Amino acid sequence: MVNDTSLDRGKLVLTSPKDTVDIKKISTILFRRRFLIVGISCVVMSVAVLLALKAKPAYQSSMQILVSSNLAEEEVSNNIPTSTNKDAIASTLKGVEYSPQVGLILSSKLIQKAVDSLRSEYPDLTVEDIKGKKTQKRPLAITAIDPGTGANQVFGQVFELSFESNDPVKTQKVLQALQRVYTDYVLKQRQERLDQALTFVNDRLTKIKQEVKQAEGNLEKFRKKYNLIDPEVQGEILLETLADIKKQLQTTRAQLQNAQARHKNLQKEIAYSPQNLALTSSLSQSNPYQTLLDEIQKTELSLAKERQRYTDDSPKIKDLIQQHQSQLELLQKEIERSLTTKDSPKQAINTNSTEPSKWETLKQALAEKPSPAANPEQQQLIPGLLTEVNQKLMQQLIEVQTTVEGLRASEQSLVASEKQIRSELSKYPSLISEYNRLLPEVQATRKKLEQMTAAQQALGLRIAQIGSDLQVLEEPQRGTDLGSNSLFFLLGGLIIAPLLSVGTAVIRELSDDVISSPSELQRLTNLRLLATVPKLSKPRRYKQLLHLPKMWHSHKEKNTSEGKTLPVYATWPSHETLDMAYQNLQIITPSFKSVMLTSAQPKEGKTSIALGLAVSAARMHKRVLLIDANLREPSLHKTLELANDWGLSLLLVDESNTSDHNYIQPVHPSIDVLTAGSPIEDAVRLLSSGRMKELLESFEQTYDLVLIDAPAILKTVDARILATLCDRIIMVSCLGKITQPDVIQVTDILKNLNLVGIIANTAQ
Repeated sequence: MVNDTSLDRGKLVLTSPKDTVDIKKISTILFRRRFLIVGISCVVMSVAVLLALKAKPAYQSSMQILVSSNLAEEEVSNNIPTSTNKDAIASTLKGVEYSPQVGLILSSKLIQKAVDSLRSEYPDLTVEDIKGKKTQKRPLAITAIDPGTGANQVFGQVFELSFESNDPVKTQKVLQALQRVYTDYVLKQRQERLDQALTFVNDRLTKIKQEVKQAEGNLEKFRKKYNLIDPEVQGEILLETLADIKKQLQTTRAQLQNAQARHKNLQKEIAYSPQNLALTSSLSQSNPYQTLLDEIQKTELSLAKERQRYTDDSPKIKDLIQQHQSQLELLQKEIERSLTTKDSPKQAINTNSTEPSKWETLKQALAEKPSPAANPEQQQLIPGLLTEVNQKLMQQLIEVQTTVEGLRASEQSLVASEKQIRSELSKYPSLISEYNRLLPEVQATRKKLEQMTAAQQALGLRIAQIGSDLQVLEEPQRGTDLGSNSLFFLLGGLIIAPLLSVGTAVIRELSDDVISSPSELQRLTNLRLLATVPKLSKPRRYKQLLHLPKMWHSHKEKNTSEGKTLPVYATWPSHETLDMAYQNLQIITPSFKSVMLTSAQPKEGKTSIALGLAVSAARMHKRVLLIDANLREPSLHKTLELANDWGLSLLLVDESNTSDHNYIQPVHPSIDVLTAGSPIEDAVRLLSSGRMKELLESFEQTYDLVLIDAPAILKTVDARILATLCDRIIMVSCLGKITQPDVIQVTDILKNLNLVGIIANTAQ
């Protein structure tokens, strides 16, 4: 029996609770929450009036106190080293200044002393009377006044004390007592703090002196251990020396290569000369000569090495030069002796050479030839050939050999020096690191010592100068009248009442998930809104027939017992909205015979709307059957004041041939009613039976429109069963009662059935 309406209802709109309020609808919200707004406003104004009636006149007295800035103490604090717990000393010196004054004056300790001094005049006075309670306004207040700038600047902090009370004399005396107590306490505390600070500084001064002594001792040990004054400076000198040695070594090696090449060439020229053979034979047989050559070579090596460290003016260099000269003279004499022994003329060689290494060169050159003793014939030729020695070549060979030996000695000395300097430089990073650690430590401790000494002197001076650091700039006077707070409370109530009430109403609207407007209902369900039914008056019973066609009158008159006129129920005053709902239903789905009306929850007005739709259909010449399908809790018969003995529940189980019309009660020439009958528990079995489907099909053939008043769909499954048997389904929602979750749940249940629209009931 369920037909497709071919209506594109779209997707369901699943929305979260309201989080914004449309400004255009604020007036609607305020009207809807008018009782809440009025109630809150009345409560606020009642409290304001009560406070205004209880308000008493108040008096206030004030005074001003100047606390010196204590520039000397600030200077002492600034001179204290940061590494010596400066914050502790600074707090000791300034603990009585400025910001702590508020807490000091308001402390229960000082107030109690003031109360004790006033005990004779005000025996009932307590600390709470002056200090006040935490939940109330404090009678005693203290504020800091700007000391000013320029010519009006005050070197200190000015505090203003004010006290409120119902007694003008009491306000003055309380401030005077606080002045005395506060002044005595501050001066005493300042003296104690200065003494504590001086004691602390003296203790720290002794420790700092020990730290200075220890740091200087560590630096002195370092310098003595490594024989250094400043490792960074000496390291730079060594780096420069190393660079110079590298340059000298490079130059020396280049010169050595050239000299060695020159030496080889000269050796080739004189290697085979007879003079060389004779001279070699003579010198090679002299042991003293060989010994002197070795000694001269050692002296030259020592001289080249020492010249890398000392200048020629050094005594050690002079001794080596003198030793070298003596060895040369001895070598010359040995050569002369050897040549004289062999009967060789002295002029054969130049014995006046100042370079002993030349003789060694000659020795090496001649040693390359075979010994003259191996050839007796050559020995016989020596005396005659020696006069023909090429003195020029020999002289050049000796000079080159001397140069080669000198360059070799220089190279060895430079390599050794480079190695030694590199070894020393490898130690310098750790030495510099240790030196950089020791030196700043000495400097820092010395600086701390200077600052602490200055702080000690400043504290001593400050203690000698301590005196009247507090001055009363303005004495407390008799309290002045502040007036009553009645007007304040009333004005506050007038301002707070509407703000609080409106705010509460808006918050309530935001937090409430109840649907209050038809547009919101339509937006949430995305269904067609068939009509918005206003609040209707209760039905009025009167005995008259509506102006219907005569054919319906004659038909009903035949079915009435004894020709009596049946009582009918007229529609409500604003029945036009229901006529519009029925007309919209016909436009949307022109072909339908049965319509079920249901709601999310009970008591949303679906029974009244079902009656209204029945009357609207009857006014449009339709014969209507209204069925109460709520078998568990029937209510239609109560509204129409009909008997409920014979109804739908009995008709569904009646197996006799009793006519269906015996169960139907006419209430109007065009409207018949089938009540629910006696309540039953097993309604699901009856509604889901084939008998129910047959009855509904039979009624659709007999009547133009069958309206079924079904129970709430979220309470039982009865409405879901009936929904599958009807052509169309209309959901009735009572605005102000239905909630968003309920609407979403109902729409989700009926979305696959023939749910054609929704009727908004504003009866709530």
